[in-house]
Amino acid sequence: MPKDASGRRNNLWQVAAKQRGYFTAADALKAGYTYQAQQFHKRNGNWIQIDRALYRLREFLALPGQDTDHLVRWTLWSGGEAVVSHTTALAVHDLGIANPAKVHLTVPPGYRRTASALAIHKGELPPTDILHSDGFRVTTPVRSVLDAALAEADQDVISSAVSDLLHRGIITQRSLLHRAQLAGPRAELSIERAVREGEH
Repeated sequence: MPKDASGRRNNLWQVAAKQRGYFTAADALKAGYTYQAQQFHKRNGNWIQIDRALYRLREFLALPGQDTDHLVRWTLWSGGEAVVSHTTALAVHDLGIANPAKVHLTVPPGYRRTASALAIHKGELPPTDILHSDGFRVTTPVRSVLDAALAEADQDVISSAVSDLLHRGIITQRSLLHRAQLAGPRAELSIERAVREGEH
């Protein structure tokens, strides 16, 4: 643990830079900042408090943001447990017309936290259905479409996402229909309808 201020700052910067300027109190402690030092930086405006034990370096507020910055925040808020999913993941992948009002996250079954800005879905995701993005994890394009269909997203959202999936060659129609069948009747019906609409 570095004792000099520049060493601490460098360690924290290395962590925060990978998370678009966000970091947790635990990250700061690991970088060498005591809780007292954390309070000092928060009070002096060096660190912007985003949530309980969640901060952002002031310098990052002046940088051009990305549409997905808030997803890094919610990932850290979840303790790294959450995976961006459903219609939020469709928006991340730029599939169709999804523009969800809430951030959709999939968390493990025993997860307890929630917030009004979130739509929490509980379940186990296999590693093959997860992609690592810049500071957050997100479900794959195919898994995102299937999850949105299972959650009964508007048919227009599903149809536009399926159209993009197929036009980009991410998956074949046959494979998508097979995955939808395995996911269950609700997903199968929605995906079949989307495929039929795309054929006209």
